Amino acid sequence: MLLRRVVSLFLLLFSIFSYSQDKFTLSGVISDEKSNETLIGVSVIIEELKTGTSTNEYGFYSITLPEGTYTVRISYLGFKEIKTTIDLTQNIKNNFSIVESEEVLQEVVLVDNPNKINIKSPEMSVNKLAVSTIKKLPVVLGEVDILKSILTLPGVTNAGEGQSGFNVRGGAVDQNLILLDEATIYNSSHLFGFFSVFNADAIKDLKLYKGGIPARFGGRVASVLDIYQKEGNSKEFHVNGGIGLISSRILAEGPIVKDKGSFLIGGRSSYAHLFLKLTDNQNSAYFYDLNTKLSYKVNENNNLYLSGYFGRDVFSLNESFVNTYGNSVLNFRWNHLFNDKLFSNASLIYSDYYYGLTLDFIGFNWDSGIKNYNFKYDFKHYLTDKTKLTYGINTVYYDFNPGKIEPTDSESGINPDQLDKKYAFEPAIYLDAEQTISEKLSINYGLRYSMFYRLGSQEINVYENNQAVNYDSDLKIYEKATPIGTKKYGSNETIASFDNLEPRLALSYSIDYKQSIKMSYNRMTQYLHLISNTQSPTPLDVWAPSDDFLKPQILDQYAIGYFRNFANGKYTLEIESFYKDIKNRLDYIDGADLIANNAIEQVVLAGKSRAYGLEILAKKNEGKLSGWISYTLSRSEQQTPGRTADEIGINNGNWYKTGWDKTHNLSVTGMYELNDKWSFGSIFSLQTGQPVTYPNGQYQYLGITVPSFSDRNSNNLPTYHRLDISATMTPRNNAGKKVKGEWVFGIYNLYSRKNAASINFRQNQDSGNNEAVRLSIFGIVPSVTYNFKF
Repeated sequence: MLLRRVVSLFLLLFSIFSYSQDKFTLSGVISDEKSNETLIGVSVIIEELKTGTSTNEYGFYSITLPEGTYTVRISYLGFKEIKTTIDLTQNIKNNFSIVESEEVLQEVVLVDNPNKINIKSPEMSVNKLAVSTIKKLPVVLGEVDILKSILTLPGVTNAGEGQSGFNVRGGAVDQNLILLDEATIYNSSHLFGFFSVFNADAIKDLKLYKGGIPARFGGRVASVLDIYQKEGNSKEFHVNGGIGLISSRILAEGPIVKDKGSFLIGGRSSYAHLFLKLTDNQNSAYFYDLNTKLSYKVNENNNLYLSGYFGRDVFSLNESFVNTYGNSVLNFRWNHLFNDKLFSNASLIYSDYYYGLTLDFIGFNWDSGIKNYNFKYDFKHYLTDKTKLTYGINTVYYDFNPGKIEPTDSESGINPDQLDKKYAFEPAIYLDAEQTISEKLSINYGLRYSMFYRLGSQEINVYENNQAVNYDSDLKIYEKATPIGTKKYGSNETIASFDNLEPRLALSYSIDYKQSIKMSYNRMTQYLHLISNTQSPTPLDVWAPSDDFLKPQILDQYAIGYFRNFANGKYTLEIESFYKDIKNRLDYIDGADLIANNAIEQVVLAGKSRAYGLEILAKKNEGKLSGWISYTLSRSEQQTPGRTADEIGINNGNWYKTGWDKTHNLSVTGMYELNDKWSFGSIFSLQTGQPVTYPNGQYQYLGITVPSFSDRNSNNLPTYHRLDISATMTPRNNAGKKVKGEWVFGIYNLYSRKNAASINFRQNQDSGNNEAVRLSIFGIVPSVTYNFKF
């Protein structure tokens, strides 16, 4: 009943604002003339009315205007601008093909800068990076890396070198929703964080939402990284790739049916382990992955897509310890255009994350993972030139495998031990509206209604007073509770259920044509929990659904910002301040055992977390020298108080820094185009060291030295900083050649800073004194890569 009233009020609100006289609609698809690839986020400007729109994730645009004659301007970063005049006396469908700027004659000058901030749009806390820009940035070991590039943005950090994943605005890595062609990626890194799973050659567009998140997204409480693969060239066959010191890649694309159907297939692999084998070294670490996509245009109103990704990592120590993990995703999509105002996309998605261990020295295999099956149906309704509506449904079925242990010797007589499998169903509906209220005020408001059902079959532990963790008031410690019984749930029987309303609001007030103030509010719910005792995802991490003991995390985030363009977008400035708090954030009791634990509820306590900060992003968008400076001043904290007045909670119930708190985070990114042969890039990074807990003393007990520790996360590793540089050499004789190439030279950590990945404490065997030992992963790392295309 409450939901019906809220939706009715919502519909009434946008209908009031949407009332207008009879108008006509201009719509169509915008694509790359050379490849027929549809383009995301192309600006369609109506100059006479100083209004416009942009293409959606599939290149479609629609705008409704009063009858008249208009100048339409098509503008997109890296492409030649188009101007055309249209007499709008009826509904018109007009598809545009635009040409890359490198093919544009010298006398053609862009009159607008597509890099400048859209002052009027209510979109905020969103960062976009062009793949062409990412490929100019220096990276470790010569591999272009999308995840490393977003670390140059304000509010984004990671736990340090060799750590996978990323943290956004003081959130944990499991609080990020990572989507590749709408499919969930559960682990975004290869080789424990040295590389990302995303092959930049196959990527068309990416967008990072840190706040102001539209209602179509749900299930995570920190951020959304939305990545789309290319569709493939439907006009010509092309191949491109690169050969590096430890890895190589290749991508092929071309038409299946010219101008109607296309394919794309790309692969990457590392091969440094092959050199180890030449030296009789039995250790090994390598990865490989595959990107693929098929696209077919049935007719003007229907398009079909089948996309997939498959990746694996293998880490081996003397073949007695073998760790294999990776993602597999598949997505079948159908785009349908009902009319010039209503666009839809239906998706069937399969996502699988597998992680396993072979431990020959103890004779066991470990096999675990998470799968989901997702159906989405999304609609974009372009009501008027001032109102756009997005709505749809999203249903996800989860299959959790916390772990299966079985002997490597099938004749050992030892039976496999399967931890309880878990199942869940997460349906949601949403409604989102974007409106221009006046010349100065634009607003985006939405509502998501999410539900979550924890399903059987499973036997659930029953505890006294429903408490899975006991508190020893004499020793002042938490301990596992002993179950007093179990309760059996049948297949698909509901064990626990939740539902939440998640309102979203963002608005922009334009002070004038070059500056604005924006504000946003988000409520989001996360029903999944990553069970981990490390700062970043590892193959041993286990995902678990919410239930009667693990409650859903609920976020409230507020943000306000000032945005300004200078010199018609040559320079831009973004300043944002945010505050967010999260309910039901889990933390682990001291001494928690997470591996192969069939009763995780016995070692976790629910608390709350908060994060707040200031972000600054200053960009230079034009000229031979371009780049940006980002700085974040923030704090991320957690509090886990006692459940009663007698309990001390974690850290005596006081607020303590989370493991991903970074007070200061500075990144300076520069790119310099010397001439048509040489270009250079550099990144300087500086951030506060990762929070850690150091011992603050020791005592003797029965001849054993026992350390005592300070408050949780009350210390920090030393400040982290490094400088990376790169140079790209493009031979001038490339012109006219079928095969074109370039050399990319890089140096990671130019001044060889020994940044601490961790600090361990031990007793020196010679002197008997206690000492701290710093572990550093990288010093200076040179690289060279040859890229080619034909």
